[in-house]
Amino acid sequence: MTFSTLLYQLEDGVATITLNRPELFNALNTDLLRELTEAFRVANQDPEVRVVVLTGSGKAFCSGQDLREASQLLKGQPKLEVEVRERYNPLIQQMYSMDKPTIAAVNGVAAGAGCSLALACDMRIVSSQTKFTLAFVRIGLVPDSGASFFLPRLVGVGRALELLTTGRDVSATEAVEIGMANQLVPASELESETLQLAKQLAKGPTKAIAMTRKMAYQSMESSLEQMLEQEAINQGESGRTRDFLEGVRSFAEKRLPDFQGK
Repeated sequence: MTFSTLLYQLEDGVATITLNRPELFNALNTDLLRELTEAFRVANQDPEVRVVVLTGSGKAFCSGQDLREASQLLKGQPKLEVEVRERYNPLIQQMYSMDKPTIAAVNGVAAGAGCSLALACDMRIVSSQTKFTLAFVRIGLVPDSGASFFLPRLVGVGRALELLTTGRDVSATEAVEIGMANQLVPASELESETLQLAKQLAKGPTKAIAMTRKMAYQSMESSLEQMLEQEAINQGESGRTRDFLEGVRSFAEKRLPDFQGK
């Protein structure tokens, strides 16, 4: 599959989507937003894909909105709500509705909507070169692209409000400490460590992992009684999979399971 603003690679069940506008620090323009949405849709529908990794080429993960396009909005009466609804929201909704786990390998600066992209992934691996900046407030805007949804769920409302209303930088070390990122690794090992986690998940019982992913998000909006019932429903469904039978057999035979995601 060929894209003009990103790279798409599938290997060992892991689809790696790489933002590929390094000369502009992978800034988001209309083409990149459209292709990102399509790439996640393709990955979700491809049975060969079991995990998705999102990263950036060059020194940055994603610097946010392409300022060259943004400057065009200022020539007339800007209608940013249209921009957000038509270009950014479909991407975030596609990422959130994935049936497969998503991992952001945040290889540098993740600013504005670029930070939102990282937050929209299920997990974030960072290096010493990573910096998160929710810079919307610096130019008189509110957070978008799901930042107001994901950040409070990761770090709590108080901490989220501090970061969203000050727009201050968050280092990789702090991001891990406050729960904004999962793991801090040396910059030279970011790709290998991310792929190691991705391949571990890809070898797992991906139907059970998909249901677990959805339950984790569902729990944020549900009561204990609702989640207990959802667990019962999903346990029944996972118990009818081939992977469950393989898991039981491999345990009895004292060998590693060979999960097929079926």
